[in-house]
Amino acid sequence: MSAYPHLFLPLDLGHVILPNRVIMGSMHTGLEETGDWERLAEYYAERALGGVGLIVTGGVAPNPEGAVYEGASGLWDDGEVAGHRVVTNRVHAAGGKIALQLLHAGRYAYSKLAVAPSAIKAPIAPYTPRALDGAEVEQQIEDFAQAARRAQAAGYDGVEIMGSEGYLLNQFSPGTRTTGTTRGEGATRTGCACRWRSCVGCARSWGRISS
Repeated sequence: MSAYPHLFLPLDLGHVILPNRVIMGSMHTGLEETGDWERLAEYYAERALGGVGLIVTGGVAPNPEGAVYEGASGLWDDGEVAGHRVVTNRVHAAGGKIALQLLHAGRYAYSKLAVAPSAIKAPIAPYTPRALDGAEVEQQIEDFAQAARRAQAAGYDGVEIMGSEGYLLNQFSPGTRTTGTTRGEGATRTGCACRWRSCVGCARSWGRISS
């Protein structure tokens, strides 16, 4: 008897059924910034042909300030949808399912556009981020939702929201490098609220919950 009897059984997620529970975790390939959508599509299609139940893409930013570096992959413009559609069509033709990872780098961004709950520079980043005010926090949440809408339009089977590893949503967590004067905290009250509302916004864009 297998130690993992359910591994190769289908998994019903409500809006999509995965053929098995094998998931290819998110990893950045460097192909995302080349503009060669056919090559990226072939990369993921090969994994789908290998039998993985769900592929999760490398991180894609919901807005320019959220990009890991200037010029990094993002989905803040409707014009990007067609390229992503090349990828999802190829994966689906190979029998696979694919989800888009939404990643906002926050203070980890290698960019002068970097924003965060507080203006505290990350040890691994060259720039000090600009502290978000209340309205700007609301805009970040909305940008996640709109990116999810575009991901759905591009044919993705879902989105994964990067809320750990020290990226923006994780930076709102209690005990992380924020200050008592963080302007964004006044708008969201707690970091949990910011993370929760980002998730809810994406779900609403996807049509999984009502307003």
